[in-house]
Amino acid sequence: MLISQNWITRIVRHANPGWGVSAAELDSGFVRVGFETEGYASIPETTGPLVIGRVENIKELEGFKKPIRHCLVNVGSANGSGDLQSIVCGARNFSEGDLVVVSLPGTVLPGNFEISARKTYGQISAGMICSAMELGLSEKQNPGIITLDPESGEPGDDARDILGLHDTIFDVNITPDRGYALSARGLCREIASAFCLKFTDPAFDPSAAGVTITVPEVSGEAAPVQIDDETKARRFGLRLVRGIDPRAASPWWLQRELMLSGQRPVNVATDITNYVMLLLGQPMHAFDARKIQGGIHVRRARKGEKLRTLDHVERALHPEDVVICDDQGIQSLAGVMGGETSEISESTTDVYLEAAIWDPIAVARTSRRHKLSSESSRRFERGVDPAIVETALDIAASLLIEIAGGTIDSGRTLIGELSAMPAISMRATRPTELAGVEYSQDVVVKRLQEVGCQVEDAASGELEVTPPTWRSDLTMPAELVEEVLRLEGLEAIPSILPTPRGGRGLSAAQRRRRAIGHALAYSGYAEILPTPFMSPDLPDMWGLPDNDPRRATVKVQNPLDVSQSHLATTLLPAMFEAVARNHARGRVNMEIFGLQQVSFHRAEKSPMPSVAQRPDDATLQAVLDSLPKQPLHVATVGVGQRVYGGPLSTAQDYSWADAVESAQIVARAAGMQLEIRQGEELPWHPGRCAELRVNGETVGYAGELHPQILEKMELPARTCAMELNISALTLEEYLPAPVLSAYPSLHQDIALVVDEDIAAESVRQVVVEGAGELLESVELFDIYRSDQLGEGKKSLAFALVFRAPDRTLRDEEVNERRMAAAELARQRLGAEMRS
Repeated sequence: MLISQNWITRIVRHANPGWGVSAAELDSGFVRVGFETEGYASIPETTGPLVIGRVENIKELEGFKKPIRHCLVNVGSANGSGDLQSIVCGARNFSEGDLVVVSLPGTVLPGNFEISARKTYGQISAGMICSAMELGLSEKQNPGIITLDPESGEPGDDARDILGLHDTIFDVNITPDRGYALSARGLCREIASAFCLKFTDPAFDPSAAGVTITVPEVSGEAAPVQIDDETKARRFGLRLVRGIDPRAASPWWLQRELMLSGQRPVNVATDITNYVMLLLGQPMHAFDARKIQGGIHVRRARKGEKLRTLDHVERALHPEDVVICDDQGIQSLAGVMGGETSEISESTTDVYLEAAIWDPIAVARTSRRHKLSSESSRRFERGVDPAIVETALDIAASLLIEIAGGTIDSGRTLIGELSAMPAISMRATRPTELAGVEYSQDVVVKRLQEVGCQVEDAASGELEVTPPTWRSDLTMPAELVEEVLRLEGLEAIPSILPTPRGGRGLSAAQRRRRAIGHALAYSGYAEILPTPFMSPDLPDMWGLPDNDPRRATVKVQNPLDVSQSHLATTLLPAMFEAVARNHARGRVNMEIFGLQQVSFHRAEKSPMPSVAQRPDDATLQAVLDSLPKQPLHVATVGVGQRVYGGPLSTAQDYSWADAVESAQIVARAAGMQLEIRQGEELPWHPGRCAELRVNGETVGYAGELHPQILEKMELPARTCAMELNISALTLEEYLPAPVLSAYPSLHQDIALVVDEDIAAESVRQVVVEGAGELLESVELFDIYRSDQLGEGKKSLAFALVFRAPDRTLRDEEVNERRMAAAELARQRLGAEMRS
């Protein structure tokens, strides 16, 4: 909010005569009570003879493209001769006898614009009659020049003090929860607290703002008003002023405060309502009373209704918009902007002044719906004090008859009762407990009273605090604590960093996830970030059974893309899309992996416990159980050549075995041993699918994709994939680190002939069991088939590594364990050793 330092000073001085600070000190005061400023700047300096002048004669110059006037202006002795000053001016808003502001030759206006005498339009113009923008008082071009009250001064007087050019404008950043501060009333209260001063509230004593209320005793109503309950309007006030002078202009002091606050003077009635809004924070609206027919009806708009607002835009209204109507139709968009039909004009003599308390949510939605943000809507969105509707009407009516004449009708319409603010219980020691700084009970009570709270001080130390009507943001003890802390000074709270406790860095789960990602990347896979969403039609496209867990998807309430409206239960669809897209763009060789969570539906809805207190354990567990299950998955997809062909090498295509090996890479990085067996699971090819198991539990699948899936997903032939549930793997921490043996290892090979239908993994497990605890590792390095082995037979060759932690092994000892492994394989699987 923009506000001048002089306005703040005048209001605060009412209870503190002689008080004043520099602009820098005032800026520090705002910061001290928690209000940042976007900066402050003095009104640009004007040097040279800037004086008051009286227009003695005006002659209209003819024969030019635009209206031009030749004026003779009395500037007293300021021009050195006392003669009338000849000035050519195009403005039309002044008459003979008016006091104006004149910059004589030698004056330098803001922007380094120097005034000199020159001949123009056939006349000598020795100076300029100034507008507010030319003097740096407004950034907006006003239609005319400044005219002053007759008692403002005499011709030749220096105009700077009369205009108040020695002033500073502050741009105060008001947070959304402090709507009361969008007013001089609210900001002056904060400044009074910042400098430990007394404060007179202009809402309860208008003399603090230099206003005298002169309204008759209320008798009857200003107009019949009907308010529909669905509008949620809390209060509505209306007052009628009759017989104002339609030619009356706003006095300079009023125009000045509006311009320095970023408002453009329009007409006396509108200017007064804007001034009251800036002073008290209560938005108001002025209707031309003669254009209002019948009673007032506050309701929601009906489908198809339109309103041409004061910004000259015709708006199609929404059924949720709240409007003010009379018997003719809609006259105003409540809380946002009035309509053209009842706009104040140059012929207006009777004025309805309206002040109301509208529903903040309704105003916010209307403002955003119509892309129409106004000064009124900004305040209603943040909350307006419901207790000052009457005061706002009285101040506005009093100012209107003071400036434009007329009489205030004794009738006043006021609908809606003022609700009592709920009391808040708080221990007086609560600020001390939270901030770690000692605040006495007297200090706590004093600071809460400064913000307008009523505090009942109990002997037990428990305070009953009733917030003021303008502080709807104070609803709980924590917010009262915040008020005490900010007014006492946040800088008084020491910045003490907590002492961290020693730890081991990443958790075991984090280290495992990082190790898996590194292992796949080091093996040549490129990581992608699969989208967490999937199409609801995907399970049907793949032909998944009705009981397949991957059908348990979670629907997104407001999806970014309707074709991807469910949370993914598998990483593969998004990875298939990435492969298909890259392959279509010419990249034929790819090995990618993804590592992130998937989501499985567990409940139709979650319990909604009360926020008044912590839910019990059973309710909390019910909430947790209703949330989607989100295990961590890893997936790989490969297509094209695994090893590129060249002069010295033979190309090797990415095959199902490479997909299985990617699962082995993951298992080794996680410190687990996979069991691999023949599997059958879509979207994999039934004859080229490996089931991945750990401790007897299936944790994933790997292999070549089904041809029908390849066609539906537009993937190249022989695409292979793997997906594994990392969360299903046992998480173990090996602490301390394993002891490494200093003794050498012994290597032995063993070749076993088994039936073709026996999986290599089954043979490997039997070899591990038979070789005993000295076996360090076993790897399958060859599969051999020939007629010599017999029909339906194959030879599996394993490399065995033995090592003892406490001695050097002998060949005889190792050979004995090798033979024990072969014997167990013969007994379990019918295997025979190849010689």
